[in-house]
Amino acid sequence: MCYQSPTKPFFLFLFLFLIFITQVVESAPDNTNLVYKGCAQQSLQDPNGVYSSALSAIFGTLIQQSSKAKFFKTVSGSGQATITGLFQCRGDLSNLDCYNCVSRLPILMDKLCGKTVAARLQLLGCYMLYEVAGFAQISGMEMLYKTCGSSNAGGMGFEERRDSAFSALESGIGSGNGGFYTTNYESLYVLGQCQGDLGSSDCGECVKSAVQRAQVECGSSTSGQVYLHRCFISYSYYPNGIPNPKKSSSSSSSSSSSSSYSSSSSSSYYSPSSTSGTEESNTGKTVAIILGGAAGVGFIVIFVLFAKNLAKKHDDY
Repeated sequence: MCYQSPTKPFFLFLFLFLIFITQVVESAPDNTNLVYKGCAQQSLQDPNGVYSSALSAIFGTLIQQSSKAKFFKTVSGSGQATITGLFQCRGDLSNLDCYNCVSRLPILMDKLCGKTVAARLQLLGCYMLYEVAGFAQISGMEMLYKTCGSSNAGGMGFEERRDSAFSALESGIGSGNGGFYTTNYESLYVLGQCQGDLGSSDCGECVKSAVQRAQVECGSSTSGQVYLHRCFISYSYYPNGIPNPKKSSSSSSSSSSSSSYSSSSSSSYYSPSSTSGTEESNTGKTVAIILGGAAGVGFIVIFVLFAKNLAKKHDDY
């Protein structure tokens, strides 16, 4: 009787399985990594649950719309219990990625901010905010957060090349591109996006202000992200060539960062902790952890089946 070793098909299957899991984990987007949080200092007084009902309606509508739009703004409630909410996804995200990003935000808001009269949460791929009627407004040009990468690593003429890339960004985003624009220039990749309801002219001015902030705040840093209230920009330098733009648009290795929530006493928001860039940033790694766990469980299951198969073959002989 001819005996065919089961090891070859087993290891082939295992090899393919591990490749699949590895690709899934590596391709799991980091769009859900936390960038910053902004929580109002005033708690939401809601003895009758009126605000909670309005807020739940806001969250439900925003999550639903995120499967078919990159930006949506809505209002719920009435009178003093009126709440305005909106979300926006980065312009290069698919509808599915946008939905997966936005759908995480309500739970994270409750976890990180609790019940407050206003909150804003920025992930790499999307952000959401809500405000109760009467909440103090801030300028669309106010800087909310910035992070800068390592300095003096771009070589001679780096700042001139970066500024040329910034100029291309300013020209492109003000040319009817729907408030989202990316471009590259001599190993530099830059991205800019404005809030979805911002007009073309105001968008151009906002991005120009963000660029000026980046030039001053980040200096010779080879990467950086600057978030203003109604727009943001990011740039990264890749001396060995620009990788997948969708990944490079969200990569900025930070060596320094600041948030106006904590540094500006005049801001209506505050961000009380430094954990927003450490402990809470692990939220975006949940998918990879889950998939890694699934891979481990799958490996154990396959190993058990393989052992049983070997035992059965042994009994047959």
